[in-house]
Amino acid sequence: MKPLQLTHFVAASVLSYPEEGMRAMLPSLRAVTATLPNRFADPLGLTLSYLTETSLSTVAAHYVETFDLRRRCCLYLTYYTHGDTRRRGQALLRFRQCYQAAGLTVTNEELPDHLAVVLEFSASGYTKDAVDLLVAHRSGLDLLYRGLSGLRSPYAHAISAVRETLPSASPHDALAARQLAEQGPPIEQVGL
Repeated sequence: MKPLQLTHFVAASVLSYPEEGMRAMLPSLRAVTATLPNRFADPLGLTLSYLTETSLSTVAAHYVETFDLRRRCCLYLTYYTHGDTRRRGQALLRFRQCYQAAGLTVTNEELPDHLAVVLEFSASGYTKDAVDLLVAHRSGLDLLYRGLSGLRSPYAHAISAVRETLPSASPHDALAARQLAEQGPPIEQVGL
């Protein structure tokens, strides 16, 4: 695997719900991370240290509190740009179609826009397509990073590594992230 794929593999692993299986993978994830360029390895190493040094129950509680209970720390990329509106369904369909076009079977275990799913897609050899999806949702990824950094969450480091794998943000991307941070995700206006 190439450095971007490996970075995405490690990030997908640490951004999935923490279970015993992930815990058992930590030594291997550390070994893989050690082979990466510093701009990827250093932030991932910080997240891996947290996961290694903290009890699984504490990690799981932090994960739920961070990602399930805070709107600005949502791992579902389309939530940032579409909120819980009807347009989000179309955006989710685009993710699903991208995976299907690559010949992958899409399950209903997780929504297709979950960041860990997109990163697994990249690690499976579809890095260009996954990066295209990430770039298309960069403002949400940037807002996620801001939210996690504001909480001083160790998961911010993993998001930092993912952001490092993307092309530089354009001024338009920075403006979109700033507007999203100020306004938040859209809300459904039909039928109100």
